Amino acid sequence: MDREGLEELFAPFGPVSLRRVFSGHGVYADDLCFALALRGEVFIKTDAETRAEFVAAGSRPFVYSARGREVTVGSYWRLVASAYDDEDELRRWSALGLAAARRAATAKAAKAKKTKAKSAKSQPAKATKRSTRVRPAAGSPAKPRRRR
Repeated sequence: MDREGLEELFAPFGPVSLRRVFSGHGVYADDLCFALALRGEVFIKTDAETRAEFVAAGSRPFVYSARGREVTVGSYWRLVASAYDDEDELRRWSALGLAAARRAATAKAAKAKKTKAKSAKSQPAKATKRSTRVRPAAGSPAKPRRRR
């Protein structure tokens, strides 16, 4: 799906921005990526809270091939077909994706904060080493080094 088609598709959901990702576009709201448009299909962000709804609707996860094997990205699932024609459905599925993106961002920030606090606690303060070498006073010629 091209850029204009994506903007038109997500217009009922509200203001979104598109950014190039991989071979397609990321769909962002509130600076959070809640959908991907790749290979002519739209995939919505999911998490443990929303995945069951996607499964119940018959959706499938995003799958791609790399080095001769299939890789499944469980955090993005295909937008259900009914959402392409029904604005209410599109809003519903997009809202689920944005909520999942918000939870992921909150969890990521909390984890980063915890890791930073933990590393600050575990590392003792480093002692600074002061140089004991005598340096020539400003304006005096420097002593040439000896060759060995």
